[in-house]
Amino acid sequence: QVQLVESGGGLVQAGDSLRLSCAASGRTFIIYTMGWFRQAPGKEREIVARITRRGNNTYYADSVKGRFTISNDNAKNSVYLQMNSLRPEDTAVYYCAASDLAPPTSRVDRYRYWGQGTRITVSS
Repeated sequence: QVQLVESGGGLVQAGDSLRLSCAASGRTFIIYTMGWFRQAPGKEREIVARITRRGNNTYYADSVKGRFTISNDNAKNSVYLQMNSLRPEDTAVYYCAASDLAPPTSRVDRYRYWGQGTRITVSS
């Protein structure tokens, strides 16, 4: 099993920056892709960004391209999401997730392991 713990959420104003961290533990060697997802009230969970463990394949949702950056540190078994120029529509609970399946995927159902989520609220 893999355990994921997120940190870094909070209340910010539009235009601010925030960095989310996710630390993985357990059988981390099975992880192929790690992703950040978010779920706003009344909406389905959606992919924000993902990165392969090797770091050579990344993907961003169109809504965050140019504003968010995903990175990882395999030595620390961690993945990060740097979020700049935050907007009110970025308000959601953000989840870190890990997939042990190849190829890299953005599908929620392909991620077996999930963190508890961290809430981000962006005020206008």
